[in-house]
Amino acid sequence: MMDEDGFGGSGLREEQLITSEEMDSIIRESIDSTLGTAAFVHNKVNAWTSNLVEGCLKRLAALAKPFKYVVTCALVQKSGGGMHTASTSLWDPNTDAKMTILWENPTMHCIVTVYWLAI
Repeated sequence: MMDEDGFGGSGLREEQLITSEEMDSIIRESIDSTLGTAAFVHNKVNAWTSNLVEGCLKRLAALAKPFKYVVTCALVQKSGGGMHTASTSLWDPNTDAKMTILWENPTMHCIVTVYWLAI
């Protein structure tokens, strides 16, 4: 909620906050530019996950907003087995958040989670 000067309870102006739409776009762009239409190749997983995480962080840093970021990525081959993941956090709900995107193609699952926390 913004006060009369355009500041939220955290002291951040509305334009300094990150929207869910912005974050969704950043994550999906990073996934698409890293994985594109690639088929799962085990010996490429380390490079893919590193590139994906670094791609998200570069795009986030380019926003020049007063946040710290944590990016995680899980990349697994589709094999018919189950996969479970969970995360939680405790923070200021006015400024801080997390988003998880599940992306898949015929050969792999990719789960990217980004946490953003106001400085």
